[in-house]
Amino acid sequence: MELIARMERTKKYARVAVVAGLLGAVLILAGLIGVLTYAKIQGPPPLAVPQSTLLYGEDGSVIGETNTGEKRYWVSLKEISPALIEATISIEDKSFYQHYGFDIKRMAGAALADLKAMAKVQGASTISQQYARNLFLSHDKTWKRKISEALYTIRIEMNYSKKEILEGYLNTIYYGHGAYGVQAASQYYFGKDANQLTVAEAAMLAGIPKAPTYYSPVANMENAKKRQELILQSMTEDDFITKEQQVVSKAAPITITGEHAHHKAETAPYFQDVVKSILRSDLGIEDRTVEMGGLKVYTTLIPDHQKVAEKVVKEQIPDESDIQLGFVSMNPKNGHVTSLVGGRSYEESPFNRAVQAIRQPGSTIKPLLYYSALEQGFTPSTTMKSELTSFTFDDGKAKYTPHNYNNKYAGDDITLAQAIALSDNVYAVKTHLFIGQDTLTKTAQDTFGLTTKVKKYPSSALGTSGARVIDMVNAYNIFANGGYKVKPVFITRVEDWSGNVIYENKSEKEQVLDPDQAYVMTHMLSGIFDPKLNDYSTVTGIQIRKDATRPYAGKSGTTNTDNWMIGYSPQLTAGVWTGYDKEKEISLVDDKYLAKKLWVNFMEEALKDEPVKNFKPTKGVVGVAVNPHNGKLATEDCPVQRFTYFVKGTEPTEYCHEHLGENEAPKEKTPVKKEEKPWYEKVKDWIF
Repeated sequence: MELIARMERTKKYARVAVVAGLLGAVLILAGLIGVLTYAKIQGPPPLAVPQSTLLYGEDGSVIGETNTGEKRYWVSLKEISPALIEATISIEDKSFYQHYGFDIKRMAGAALADLKAMAKVQGASTISQQYARNLFLSHDKTWKRKISEALYTIRIEMNYSKKEILEGYLNTIYYGHGAYGVQAASQYYFGKDANQLTVAEAAMLAGIPKAPTYYSPVANMENAKKRQELILQSMTEDDFITKEQQVVSKAAPITITGEHAHHKAETAPYFQDVVKSILRSDLGIEDRTVEMGGLKVYTTLIPDHQKVAEKVVKEQIPDESDIQLGFVSMNPKNGHVTSLVGGRSYEESPFNRAVQAIRQPGSTIKPLLYYSALEQGFTPSTTMKSELTSFTFDDGKAKYTPHNYNNKYAGDDITLAQAIALSDNVYAVKTHLFIGQDTLTKTAQDTFGLTTKVKKYPSSALGTSGARVIDMVNAYNIFANGGYKVKPVFITRVEDWSGNVIYENKSEKEQVLDPDQAYVMTHMLSGIFDPKLNDYSTVTGIQIRKDATRPYAGKSGTTNTDNWMIGYSPQLTAGVWTGYDKEKEISLVDDKYLAKKLWVNFMEEALKDEPVKNFKPTKGVVGVAVNPHNGKLATEDCPVQRFTYFVKGTEPTEYCHEHLGENEAPKEKTPVKKEEKPWYEKVKDWIF
């Protein structure tokens, strides 16, 4: 009986055990289903991590980056050396492609090893688990963190492919010395991109994440070498490399750079500030994304132009001088800003004088005024008297007397072409009043795009209303490209961290100037370098004429506190302002010519490898030889003749009589047209 009772109890216990086991299995299955359901409901976790935003120059070179001390550059799996991928899988997670986030066999082996050693001696985390930890979690060892890690791992495995997981892991793992991800690590340790790594370098790099300080070849090459050899052996066992490759790679010399690729972002710091401002204000990208969003920002900066600009500034302005500058160069065709200098030293003053400072443009405003005059019937031969003149306003209550430089005047009529070349102030004010004071205000803003208002004062014709360097250079750019309105462009394209294009510049040209009048204006602006236009004073470009080896058009401007030079060739426009931040008077003669010297030295060096190009006349203009002092058709008796362009139908028809004999009648002579002027005469005009 007792035996039977024991057997009954045993059966009872067995039934309880079976039921308990089944119940446990059901609960485990239910729990697993619950976890999977929860993971599915939660959906894919975001894989974006803080990354450095990179700024690229026009040539594709990196000119700067934003980061918070962590160097991160995302690269696709195809941009990573296969050897590095294989080395990482071999040493970190051999069954990566077979498991679903957890390697049960490896976990059991690690637990047994830890139990035997009575300490934590072996890890069992898969690549998926490490990726989850790197993305979302701290590295503490609490049960809460471990459970969260497991849930994140399940979500990652359920929603992303193995390739996506591997790519994310390789781009987020820490390799020491502030380098996160394989691209930053490859550049730091070996001075090359991740797709250029050799097997030897890949094996060494793959060994670092286990203990970045201990296995860093910069900190301890001996430890790094031992770890590399272990990985090469593992790769051989996993058939990733042959025994021969293992031997060769083990013996291969390795050169360590130990320097981040973009350690110092010193290229064009003022330009970079403008780019970041545009990203935030114009494109609406949040500060955090700009700083840590891993953006790739492709800019218009030409590094060679920037180097020339900074070099010229350093060479031309003495270290002991307090004078400051704002400088911008642009491509006339599309408005791309190719270089920008906002001051002598960004470290001492990040205030950007090229885009923020509002200074009196002086006579550089006159081409905008004279273009309006051309539209109202003026021509290069239009004459007005240059003499000291006082203008009275408000029924005699207000009086204004403009003065020429050094108080010199012709005392007689001069032409518009001369007025520009000599920068005659009386001619400018008379023109301003003749065409209406509101004309310049409207033209400057609506046609030429100035963002500061030109006030309706007589003195505005002489540039007393403040303007920005970037705006003035862009205005001249419109003359340079034949009358097409373009806006300054700093950014051509922006990509997010995964390579999606989130912005692309699409320049739209608008013809805002009559192309024929624009060409006539350009030809008149070339006169500042032509001594044939000398009169009571020399042309304003005479100081730099000997340094100009190609055709240029431009205009200088001088006030008591501001010194400007803006000009262009067919390929490039540039402008410079010099002065003192506190608007101290510019007294030294050399300082008054500084802007011109900076401008011509930049243009000459920036264009030295470019072909020499002439400004191409438009179809609607005609060139004739005129006496530059009275604007009439020149005869063979005129001691000075200058080939001048006019819009067809506006060229002079009256011959110059001033140099004929007393009783001699003017000789009937067809004026020299553009197509009849020999090529060697054109060359001579530019040279002499």
